[in-house]
Amino acid sequence: MSSTTEQATGARTWSVAEHLDDILTAVQPLEPIELNLLDAQGCVLVEQVTVPVALPPFDNSSMDGYAVRAGDTERASEASPAVLTVIGDVAAGSSGTELTVGPGRAARIMTGAPLPPGADAVVPVEWTDGGTGAGPARTMAPHSASPQGSGGQVRVHRPVTPHAHVRARGGDVCAGDVALEAGTVLGPPQIALLSAIGRPAARVRPRPRVVVLSTGSELAQPGEELAAGQIYDSNSFALAAAAKDAGAIVYRVGAVTDDAETLRATIEDQLIRADLLVTTGGVSVGAYDVVKEALTSVAEEEPGEREGEAAEGEEGEDAEQAVHRAHVDFRTLAMQPGKPQGFGTIGPDRTPILTLPGNPVSSYVSFELFVRPAIRAMMGLADLHRPVVRATLLPPHGAGDEEPAPLTSPEGKRQFLRGTYTGGERPEVRPVGGSGSHLIGALAHADALIVLPETVTKAAWGGEVEVVLLG
Repeated sequence: MSSTTEQATGARTWSVAEHLDDILTAVQPLEPIELNLLDAQGCVLVEQVTVPVALPPFDNSSMDGYAVRAGDTERASEASPAVLTVIGDVAAGSSGTELTVGPGRAARIMTGAPLPPGADAVVPVEWTDGGTGAGPARTMAPHSASPQGSGGQVRVHRPVTPHAHVRARGGDVCAGDVALEAGTVLGPPQIALLSAIGRPAARVRPRPRVVVLSTGSELAQPGEELAAGQIYDSNSFALAAAAKDAGAIVYRVGAVTDDAETLRATIEDQLIRADLLVTTGGVSVGAYDVVKEALTSVAEEEPGEREGEAAEGEEGEDAEQAVHRAHVDFRTLAMQPGKPQGFGTIGPDRTPILTLPGNPVSSYVSFELFVRPAIRAMMGLADLHRPVVRATLLPPHGAGDEEPAPLTSPEGKRQFLRGTYTGGERPEVRPVGGSGSHLIGALAHADALIVLPETVTKAAWGGEVEVVLLG
């Protein structure tokens, strides 16, 4: 990373790709840990899992009905049913060996119960009289209400073939099969499989703990009364929601006032629970840009001074000393919105920190481009980025009969405009809202970002553009 002093003089403007590469080079996947299955949801498996026992582990019934020998039913019909002697019940959870189904015999069997010896098929109860001697049954009488249901005779109205309505042992997976490969993201179906083969836990890369905090004395929390000159804090909520959507465990901190010492103390308090810190606001060139004020002096110290501090014991370290164990670069990027950015590490564990601009659209676009990939890299995911497609650029809805002027973009900057995307054989995208980085109302209706590269100053309607899909 280049020095902050160099950035302050305007000696270099970073491209979007350079800044992202710098972040992804520095951010490492989290160390694997063993987690209980529900805690492992959303995490990436780091080991191949093999099946210790077959699924299902025994032949069992897929229906409530009667376990029979298929040959005893081959001529059965409603006019001439096969009459079988019922020898008892086989319930789910039983061993299935208590009864043996001989010729002309049947056993009432419940869904999931093991197929008893001698039987090779199951007749659904709806294909029988249910042991009542009447017409086709709709249901099986409860054992407690009709003990005689497990004895007597049953009339079978339709034939079955061997193995009908039987789930064969190993019909799902066999012992020794690979259940899940390393790199699998554990969703509900994968957790179901792990539990089905008897695994109570999984070795995974944990979801990173992301602390989001916004800065600005003008910010009030939703639900509070707005004082003169105040606005509601939306950025911390938007970024916390976006981090959660990316797969992180998120902690949102209320807005920090424009005071460098307060910010340092707040960051120090949060380091204990952060794998990644994300701030918003205070990184531009204003007199009250508190994030820059709080962290810039650290990066400007001599390397020997920083190393000397890092070598000292952690015990008794105050907030300013802890925060001084840092190196944060504040950069100018060739992008719009989101020109001012910061990235580095902070605290005794060198926790990554990304400092984003404060305008709502700038903050959200910056998150999508830089923070989301960092979170997914820490999780060990292979797919770090949102899908990117090509689409035909159309005028905004409600533009009227007269075609509006083409979209424009500053030369040398990569511009990201909010858009609404329609897929299909001929994908289309339309701008929504203006280009202002404060227009959060339009952001709420966008599901895509229209990308105008550094070399493009005008984008004509009907032409193709690159689109980042947000949904």
